[in-house]
Amino acid sequence: MKTNLIVVLFLTSMSVFAAEPDYAQKIQIDADNLVSIAENVATYRSNVLITQGSMQMKADQLEINASAGKGKEVYVATGTPVRYSQLLADGKPVTASAAEMRYEPSSRTLTLTGDAELTQSGSVVKASVIRYNVEKQQLSAESNETKRVTTIFTPEEKTNP
Repeated sequence: MKTNLIVVLFLTSMSVFAAEPDYAQKIQIDADNLVSIAENVATYRSNVLITQGSMQMKADQLEINASAGKGKEVYVATGTPVRYSQLLADGKPVTASAAEMRYEPSSRTLTLTGDAELTQSGSVVKASVIRYNVEKQQLSAESNETKRVTTIFTPEEKTNP
């Protein structure tokens, strides 16, 4: 009985030390300039870096709209291009770039617009618009009249015994 209690306590304490998923961690913003805070909108410019756990977004400008209330903020980053990166739980990276990225933490959705490109596990998706759920690691892509959705799959390398 005593051994079972120790094992239960050990397993319980291990879950306390397990890393929180990126989307559950605080969001930090670093920039050269905080241009304005007016009517629940904050604007940052020049060398903007948004960090949440292993997720990073680099942009020229960031607007945070908090008019919908706490926990429902919308982050809109613009740049030439905006760059995104994240390490997944298995240690593999996800990277993305686009002219604009819109991040909605409440739905855990990242929307890439304008020459959008997302790379995950060696495969690449290019489209006019890409929507990526950072929690579920699911994406959808849309084209416009001038650009089609392109997906490039990279096969796994075989290892010879």
